Amino acid sequence: MNLAPRSAASAPDAPLLELKAIAHRFGGFQVLHDVSFAAPAVGITGLMGPNGSGKTTLFNIISGFLTPTSGAVLFDGRDIRAENVRRRSLDGLVRTFQTPKIFERLTVAENVMVGAFKAGRSGFFAGLAGLPSARREMTDMRARAYETAQRFDLGAVFDRPSPLLTAGQRRLLELARAYQGRPRLLMLDEPSSGLTTTEIEVLITKLKLLAEEGIAVLLVSHDMELMGVAQAIHVLNFGRIIASGTMAEVQEDAAVREAYLGV
Repeated sequence: MNLAPRSAASAPDAPLLELKAIAHRFGGFQVLHDVSFAAPAVGITGLMGPNGSGKTTLFNIISGFLTPTSGAVLFDGRDIRAENVRRRSLDGLVRTFQTPKIFERLTVAENVMVGAFKAGRSGFFAGLAGLPSARREMTDMRARAYETAQRFDLGAVFDRPSPLLTAGQRRLLELARAYQGRPRLLMLDEPSSGLTTTEIEVLITKLKLLAEEGIAVLLVSHDMELMGVAQAIHVLNFGRIIASGTMAEVQEDAAVREAYLGV
């Protein structure tokens, strides 16, 4: 089952997200300087940089938690700087966090179902309350959630309380919930943080499947193996883009080597 619709207006290599001369400051401290790059409508785009380079600030600007001091954020050609986080999510721009944000008091099933609430007519929490108008919709939503859970290797733990999951399963649950919301652009902040080598390999497989289904992914990570799935990588240092290209190209870039290795 493919829940994620492609944009009919965008060709696979057309920009879905465009950042134009983004700058941001906190008080007198300039965090970002003239940051510009684009992420296509299909595929995986990577964002790398040493600690303190401005990656989190840039992610917060794209997802709506911050408004840039200057510059433009275009999503499918439309400037979205004035749109809040919820509006961006409804439009298909979905973000995860370095530490998985799941509802600890809900089961795996309920967490995945939350991801589809924006598409429902009655509302997820109305369904949990057992209101008659929502019962049929909740039944359908649960069936769709189970298909998604199986897709992310969570079928066997579908009714398990979320706190009992491993770190790898928690990350997959966050991805499953985001997928259930039909994202067009999925922004992942350090998704391999705290995972084992085996769990990272599973994560890589899932990201490739998402990209194959037409979901654009913007990936921030320090994990070189994980970043290898990106078709294009942009390297941020001291708030500026210092290199762009494939993983092989940025690894050989002198400015990148100096930023990471001091050589």
